[in-house]
Order: sequence, then C-alpha cells, then structure tokens
Amino acid sequence: MSLPRVVKPRPNRRTAAIRLLRDTEHVDEVIERGIRDVKTSVWIATANLKDVHVKAPLGTRARAGGRYISLFDELEQAAQRGIDVRILHAGPPSRMLTQRLKPAGKTSILLRRCLRVHLKMIAVDGSTLYLGSANFTGAGLGAKGEHRRNFEAGIVTDDEWLLDEMQGTFDAIWTGKHCGACQLRSECPRPLDEYSKAAERQKPR
Repeated sequence: MSLPRVVKPRPNRRTAAIRLLRDTEHVDEVIERGIRDVKTSVWIATANLKDVHVKAPLGTRARAGGRYISLFDELEQAAQRGIDVRILHAGPPSRMLTQRLKPAGKTSILLRRCLRVHLKMIAVDGSTLYLGSANFTGAGLGAKGEHRRNFEAGIVTDDEWLLDEMQGTFDAIWTGKHCGACQLRSECPRPLDEYSKAAERQKPR
C-alpha cells in the first residue's frame, strides 16, 4: 500500500487571470490600451532601448495621414504633465534615441541603467502589467512591418499580487538595493545606489 503523496505549496505560485500576447498584439494591448491611456505612472524595464516609432494616436490628422511618430515624444509629453515615467535599461540607448534626447539638454523621462537588467516588463498606473520577451524597441513591440518585427510572446494582467511583486522587483533595482553586493559594480556607468545617496545629500537638514 503506497502512502498518499504530499504536495507542498510552492512559493510564488497562484492563480491569476492573464491574456496571452503574440507579435503585433503587443502594439494593441501594451501601447494603444496601455501606455497611451496612462493616468499616473508607467514603469518600463528592458534590456535593449531604442526609439520606437508607432502609428500616430487615433483621431488625429497624423493618424488619418498614415504618419508614424516617436513613442518617446508621447512619453516626454506625459512626463511633463506630471506622469511618473521611468525606464530601467541594460544597454545604452540606440544612436537615434540618444540624438532625440540630447537636443533638449535634458528629458523629463527618468532613465537609469543597470547592466544586469534582462527582465522585460511594463507597469501602467499600478493596475496593468506586461511581462514577456519584448524589449522596448520597434521590432520587439511589433511596431515594425510584418516581415521585420520579432517573434515575441508575453502576458498582460491586472492581478494585484503580480503587480505588487514586479513593481517591488523594479523598485529594488531602481533604488540600488542590489548594488552593494553586485560583482559588476566596477563596470557600471553609474551604480544606482548613488542616486539614492545624492537625493539624501540634497535633503534640507
């Protein structure tokens, strides 16, 4: 007689409602219904960072004329309206994106670089979460032509636990909580814990 199998609960395992995204579905769900509807915040984590060109917003003359615009122009406008726009990336921004950001001297978008970031996530308003393979690039988000975009897959969810967990993961990297023990610190352009230290020094005594 065999003993009954004991199934131990697995940590970080739960049932959640998700929607599967593939290829060009990223444009509809992540950009059109996500980033373009942002009300308070958009947090983006990506390994590669490029200037993403997408169709102009619905209802505009530019859209009627079939024009494409830089998504970074929309993110910049959102940041200037007080939206919390943060981008955590591993590689340096592409040459085109660097040229777009430089003429203004500074950008209202908050960008921080960590060489170890390979996760791809987008959290909008703390209520919608994308997790998947897509980098924040035109090919990754399905904005390029049918035979030029990457083959990508991911999920989108409004599950509160997943949102809390992944925003906590993002914040821990963003604020430099892993920097002290990081073995790539000497190669890092600017360790993220230095931002927190600089903010502490600027606080009034």
